[in-house]
Amino acid sequence: MKAAVVLVSGGIDSATTLALARQSGFDCYALSVDYGQRHRVELEAAARVASMLGAREQKIIKLDLTAFGGSALTDENIAVPTSPSSGIPSTYVPARNTILLSLALAWAEVLGSSDIFIGANAVDYSGYPDCRPEYLQAYEAMANLATKAAVAGVRLQIHAPLVDLSKAQIIKRGVDAGVDLSQTLSCYQPSRGGQACGQCDSCRIRRKGFEDAGIADPTVYV
Repeated sequence: MKAAVVLVSGGIDSATTLALARQSGFDCYALSVDYGQRHRVELEAAARVASMLGAREQKIIKLDLTAFGGSALTDENIAVPTSPSSGIPSTYVPARNTILLSLALAWAEVLGSSDIFIGANAVDYSGYPDCRPEYLQAYEAMANLATKAAVAGVRLQIHAPLVDLSKAQIIKRGVDAGVDLSQTLSCYQPSRGGQACGQCDSCRIRRKGFEDAGIADPTVYV
């Protein structure tokens, strides 16, 4: 089996991506990042997901993005929005996917892997610029200029199997792949016990996804 690094946050998208990577025959190494996010409880969900879906190994890398702030997820002085807003919301974390993909790239190079999976989505999402297909294509092009393996002619591929799917379609794919979605967490401001707020942008997208998919929402809300 070919090794692949899969970014796993603990949410529906990353869990489904991990399941799809496994179905495609990859030996999966799950990478999660504790970057100081206020919803750090998601890392417990990431560990559950990695174990449940048969990742060979999970690493949790600690990286303090609160040193920069600039996001409702890394700066406690910025409130998590609880109503829809125009433009890119305050929950956008500057350069997050670039940082996460770079960490995945480093581990992939050590593992001798030429495949990285990310659950980025450009349909039912919050408008984050680093979830767009053109961004992922540009990062892949950069990565293939940056590594020892690339110099030797081994091309790295960034897989984003959910990038053009709606949240309802992702939920259906996850269920079909055998993912227990009750073990995932999407909320940006969950309780200490892991209960979802039901009001943040991520909760609204998740709830609507289950409704549109015609599948009972297993999420435990406050």
